[in-house]
Amino acid sequence: MIDRRRFTLGVAATMGAAALGRRARGAGRVYDRGAMLTRKIPRSGEAVPVIGLGTWQTFDVGGDTGARAPLLEVLETFLAAGGRVIDSSPMYGTSEAVVGDLLAALHVKQRFLATKVWTRGKAEGAAQLEESMRRMRARPLDLIQVHNLLDVEVHLATLRARKAAGEVRYVGITHYLPSAFGDLERLLRKEELDFVQLPYSVAVREAEARLLPAAAETGTAVLVNRPFEEGALFALVKGKPLPGWAADIGCTAWSQVFLKFIVSHPAVTCVIPATARPRHLEENVGAGVGPLPDAELRRRIAAAVSR
Repeated sequence: MIDRRRFTLGVAATMGAAALGRRARGAGRVYDRGAMLTRKIPRSGEAVPVIGLGTWQTFDVGGDTGARAPLLEVLETFLAAGGRVIDSSPMYGTSEAVVGDLLAALHVKQRFLATKVWTRGKAEGAAQLEESMRRMRARPLDLIQVHNLLDVEVHLATLRARKAAGEVRYVGITHYLPSAFGDLERLLRKEELDFVQLPYSVAVREAEARLLPAAAETGTAVLVNRPFEEGALFALVKGKPLPGWAADIGCTAWSQVFLKFIVSHPAVTCVIPATARPRHLEENVGAGVGPLPDAELRRRIAAAVSR
């Protein structure tokens, strides 16, 4: 008798093969594999694509095969476009396990998996890290971050030890609120961190004042969360046609304009928009190809979302 887990993975594998076939037939009309822009991680020189994939809310679907089907297509389209960076957290419910299962179904090896420690205590943090490796089916994990600075000093010591042992490739810290920027900057200047994850968008630009310059000065890679302000940016441009200058940077959607604004900042390494919709994912990864806005165009983009 086939147990529930094996049945779920079998269905996912079948859907994955079908999605790969669909994408392969259309890939040449949309993207060239490997064409996505990349940025180097300052401490290692490793290049990663500028458009990543977040999983907050979108991948928390458990074993529901119906809900997993579009996520499988999202992952397949993301990878076909040259994406690699996938960010999750134990805080995100079943997202880690869903990512691990679907990547296994797609037989994916070229990926950059980032997750987080989100608990208190040394033993609890170590146990959570082991569980994340099991769920995401990855050892070593590429990046482990202390989520929202929770018990940050304790967990950084553990993560550094795991990095030295070869079980973690990079170590970082995160927060989703600009009010935490002072603490993030202090840690960037005190610790030799590989990554910092922070909120930054065309409408929320506090990071430009001190935190992004601090990341550049300390050689810290930057992951950007909340690039669309949970959809609020689209409300600001509702009813506005895409300006003619959007074509100058290869944009066919506002989402691409917003993402290109972010990755045009030289301190940004990768932005991680989350979506469960294949069409939105295809728009997002389109922001990773073609020219980026210069200083004058960045001013125009900012003006376009001003209230």
